[in-house]
Amino acid sequence: MSGLDSLYQQLILEHSKARSGRDLADLPAVETGTAGMGQSHQLNPVCGDEITLRLNVGTGGDGPTVTEIHWDGDGCAISMASASILSEMAPGMSVAYLRRTIDHFRELMRSRGKMDADEELLQDAAALAGVAKYPARVKCAMLAWVAAEDALRQAESGYEVIRAL
Repeated sequence: MSGLDSLYQQLILEHSKARSGRDLADLPAVETGTAGMGQSHQLNPVCGDEITLRLNVGTGGDGPTVTEIHWDGDGCAISMASASILSEMAPGMSVAYLRRTIDHFRELMRSRGKMDADEELLQDAAALAGVAKYPARVKCAMLAWVAAEDALRQAESGYEVIRAL
């Protein structure tokens, strides 16, 4: 195993144990349709991994910006590390940049290991690039990203309502 692979493996293990952003259960419930907020529950029926992710969008320098992500879930080390990494990197990103990041991550996961991760774009999520070589684990890595994409769509529609007022 190369030094980089070892470093990436360590990063995934650390995030799967100390899960950043996994505090949704501690937050008050909100009604769906709350302006600037989206929430998505995703389940991987193959392995049983599941996540509920809440994402908030507010105003930033580049327009709509992700202000926070909170999640709760259970699953394998890969799915939990992926959610943890995403919750650390997304706050502060413009909505457009997060969409671009999600698109690149999805393309990377579908590449079956034939594509290199854009480490500048993916940051610590580049550590999950090796998962692409194992098709049965790709859904585990993608679970939080799919939830974020759905929550982002909901939050954006609520944000547009705020801007129109």
